[in-house]
Amino acid sequence: MQKNVLEYLKSSVALFPDKPAFTDENEIITFAGLDHKGRALGTYIAGLSDAKNRPVAVLVERNAASIAAFMGVLMSGNYYVPIESKMPAARIKEILGQLDPIALLHTQDEPLSDDFSDYCPVVSALEGFLTPPDDDILKKRQLAVLDIDPVYVMFTSGSTGTPKGIVISHHAVIDFTDWMAEALDFTSEDIMANQVPFYFDPSVKDIYLTLKCGATAHIIPKKLFMFPLNLLRFIDEKKATVLNWSTAAFHMVANSRVLEKFVPTSLKKIVAGGETLYAKPLNIWRRALPDVCYVNAYGPTEVTVDATYYIIDREYADHEAIPIGYICNNKEVMLLDDDLKPVPPGELGEICVRGSGLARGYFGDAEKTAAAFVQNPANPWYPDLIYRTGDIGMLNDEGLYVYLCRRDGQIKRAGYRIELGEIETALSALPKIRELVCFYDADRDKIICAYAGDINAEGIIAGLRDILPKYMFPNIFLPMDDLPHNANGKIDRVKIRNDYLNDKA
Repeated sequence: MQKNVLEYLKSSVALFPDKPAFTDENEIITFAGLDHKGRALGTYIAGLSDAKNRPVAVLVERNAASIAAFMGVLMSGNYYVPIESKMPAARIKEILGQLDPIALLHTQDEPLSDDFSDYCPVVSALEGFLTPPDDDILKKRQLAVLDIDPVYVMFTSGSTGTPKGIVISHHAVIDFTDWMAEALDFTSEDIMANQVPFYFDPSVKDIYLTLKCGATAHIIPKKLFMFPLNLLRFIDEKKATVLNWSTAAFHMVANSRVLEKFVPTSLKKIVAGGETLYAKPLNIWRRALPDVCYVNAYGPTEVTVDATYYIIDREYADHEAIPIGYICNNKEVMLLDDDLKPVPPGELGEICVRGSGLARGYFGDAEKTAAAFVQNPANPWYPDLIYRTGDIGMLNDEGLYVYLCRRDGQIKRAGYRIELGEIETALSALPKIRELVCFYDADRDKIICAYAGDINAEGIIAGLRDILPKYMFPNIFLPMDDLPHNANGKIDRVKIRNDYLNDKA
């Protein structure tokens, strides 16, 4: 029985020691090399603290060394917390304050410019890779790890302005990876072109399918996404067979029309996930690459990457909705009404998920955990949790699940899950803003901010730069003398949104 994701790496080291596992612009790390770096860094981390099963934060880059850092953390008997290296320092410190981690690892050649040492030791993973491995210490630490213990904590934005850390276990990752490898026929012959950043949970597919199957993952240089033609040439040059991409990146390539100029020749599977897949860009890809297997995947981070998938098996008109399909193995999807009662096929309900992929909860936040992970209403006899996704869906006439929309202020945009409440919290901290609301215009894929205050859009953006990542900035600003209020004295969000939509029309 497998209880630790590191067993994937050990198996591939035995079968393919000298085969490239992960590559970037500057480095090729073989499976044996990944194992050695992981054992070295794991020994270094073990020397920092006697604690086990504790978080270690990792400032991730688009490089193979970040994966080696993850392996080092796991080798030490702990779990990793990927953090975007370009994230504002204030937000990184907020996450470190929540975690109280053993260390903060980075893979930069130079020391970090911001001082994070007030929160924990700051460690160069590159230096840690040079540590002589102590396999006796590592073995003892890894034996103490159970399959219910965490592999990683993935932070997403929180509705109260506080980032939420989602705790995912070894068992959940193993179950998902084993299922996906079998369902979509991944093998050691597969070559992946990694697009999803390692602080975003769909990257789990590239990481652990590579380790399980003995495949190879080439990390695409970030600059290539500004030049879609060069991006496709990179895919062709690497002879990539698989794209596990965010839907936003999939759409971007299609909408650039670059597939009319150049078509990669080796692709066999494309899995898109993270937000709604639209038929029009899908059809552009299918016309260019008709023999590729296209998969629409759906699932929030809290259920370990995906809860449903749909191998697209028919033609869809540009205006048709693409289903999210069937349930992944060892998971159950329920469509429930506001009273947590099942809705019949064809009617709308909240998508709720149970099964092996459910997160352990939110790091250090029992209240949020209890609100989102609730007792299965169909089972009053013993603890049996479901996760309330906040997404609205239905079961169509073909027996396929279809995603419709969010039921609250959480949106999915450009591959990221964003809580509008966190944006509002950040904006409210700016001195010259009196009142504000944010909402999402799905038709234009824009975040709208209506506000009252003595500041213009440029001033707001300048004020947000040190608070929020750029992808969370509002796109359209609506200055107002005063925001309307309803009879209860609350800001009238419905009126503001309706006025905006009417003006747009």
